Amino acid sequence: MTFRRVVGRIVWWCAGMCLAGAVQAKLLEGTVTHVSDGDTLWVRLAQGGEPVKVRFQGIDAPEVCQAWGAQAASALKNKSMGKTVQLNTRARDDYGRMLARVSLNNEDLGGWMVAQGHAWSYHYRNNPGPYAAQERAARQARLGLWAAATPQPPRDFRKQHGSCH
Repeated sequence: MTFRRVVGRIVWWCAGMCLAGAVQAKLLEGTVTHVSDGDTLWVRLAQGGEPVKVRFQGIDAPEVCQAWGAQAASALKNKSMGKTVQLNTRARDDYGRMLARVSLNNEDLGGWMVAQGHAWSYHYRNNPGPYAAQERAARQARLGLWAAATPQPPRDFRKQHGSCH
């Protein structure tokens, strides 16, 4: 694993766990203009300008070239494309993407993606992540990616194959 990826994982984890009370969140609103995959979308902020790339905080969806990746991206696109979303952001990842909790009409889209079986709650070491209950329920109901006998976590897929982008 490269130094950049190690630092990126630390930043990702800290954004969700370490800094929750230490860094003031930015609350933003904008319109979804593009969906890259099941945990990344582009939002044109209400104040204008070019759309910004937003990575969901707290979830990890399959890569688009991975099993269930296309379905996850399609579900997020169908749910959010062209709609106004609210972003609760505290940081950027090592790729410059804004990390945010994304809401649509007061519904947490990250939680929705996990509950529908389109993503994992972002696990870090022994921490099951913020959407552990939704993931457990989706697994038990064999929803989405959980219908497969042994779905491969995106982290493991990326270690073997790299990202699809």
